[in-house]
Amino acid sequence: MSDEGNCFMDEMKKKGNVIALLPIGVFLALYLGLGILFEYVMEIPMGFYNVPIVVAFLAAILVACVQNRTISFDRKLELMAKGVGDKNIITMLLIFLTAGSFVGVVGRSSAESVAYCMLSLIPARFSVAVLFVVACFVSVAMGTSVGTITLLTPIAVAVSKASGFDMAFCVASVMGGAMFGDNLSFISDTTIAACNGQGCQMKDKFRENFWIAFPAAVVTLLLILILSFQTEIQGRVVQDYHLVQILPYVLVLIGGIIGINVFVVLLIGIVSGAFIMLLGGHITPVELLTNIGSGVSGMFETCMVAILVAAMCALIREHGGFEALLSGIQRVFKGKKGGLLGMGLLVGAMDIATANNTVAIVMANPIAKEMALEYKITSRKTASILDTFSCIFQGVIPYGAQMLVAISAAKELGFELSAFQIMPKLFYPILLLVSSLIAIFGVKGGNDK
Repeated sequence: MSDEGNCFMDEMKKKGNVIALLPIGVFLALYLGLGILFEYVMEIPMGFYNVPIVVAFLAAILVACVQNRTISFDRKLELMAKGVGDKNIITMLLIFLTAGSFVGVVGRSSAESVAYCMLSLIPARFSVAVLFVVACFVSVAMGTSVGTITLLTPIAVAVSKASGFDMAFCVASVMGGAMFGDNLSFISDTTIAACNGQGCQMKDKFRENFWIAFPAAVVTLLLILILSFQTEIQGRVVQDYHLVQILPYVLVLIGGIIGINVFVVLLIGIVSGAFIMLLGGHITPVELLTNIGSGVSGMFETCMVAILVAAMCALIREHGGFEALLSGIQRVFKGKKGGLLGMGLLVGAMDIATANNTVAIVMANPIAKEMALEYKITSRKTASILDTFSCIFQGVIPYGAQMLVAISAAKELGFELSAFQIMPKLFYPILLLVSSLIAIFGVKGGNDK
């Protein structure tokens, strides 16, 4: 960029321009408005997820292109290309696709194996606690809360039928464990988006997150055990399992924790998973390739969202939108602790509007990065706050994919559950909020190094 262009950009940033934020408003109005219409007025199942999010972002980009007529359209294309071509965006896209390949190779039957193994070894009174712990492990290993809930909700229903535990209690425990893993997993969309958006190492973000998420998980487990001992047990679930299939997940988890490059870790998982699945006769070579393709395809929309958000945010930044938003945040939230809370509420508001924690993080990333510089907050803490608060809100909203998938899975098995039966028993997201506020306003939160 020329010196003249840099000066112009700096001048726009200094002035700030609230109107530059209009594209974000257009996206939210389209996505949230149509989502409410489909879900609650037209009563379409999974209504929010029938809204074409890519089309909503395209409309927002069109608005951004129409704005700021002092810049030519060709120059706007250059700005969008520069935003999309950022190293962190490219890295994020490649990790998304590689993680999709890994999930496609290994398959998801191992999640059921872990659950049935633990249920067969541990007394029935601890069945709900087992569901929570298994959901924690599976979601950390798989990197998907929705996938974990899809797999484990039928097991939760079976546990409820066999043992006498309240079904909403069982399903809520699975949902809580799924959000724990989604927050900490090295191959979770949210972790990839937060870490690459802020330019921090996944292992550093994991260590920052762990001491927020783990206490909340421990207290959740204690609450589940207390309530479990108040239930009269009627029976237990018994089912066959193949535990060897969890080995690739364990290797990925260990590799991520000790700090091996994420691409190397995922490659190890893919190779070991392919070897185990083929050697054990669980899958044919053709099916393996098909599953890899399905896993990669499942990441396409997430990749497109990341690309479109990067392009849109480049235009908004050039037009002074982020500077205006940052100025508004600074007037409300003072000091480093206020900045951390402001980041959390920002990504939470995005999540409420989009009902998608990954999209919320991708949208909040550039703004949070500006806030981190202004409030002198490290990239690892910024990534941790974005991921954690997005999981808090996503874990409780009644129209989120996690809640809708859980309800749908129970309904397919012949049981009616409502979000408002499950929500009071979602202990983990609430305790994660408490733990996050303690981390922010405690001594450690105020002395980030």
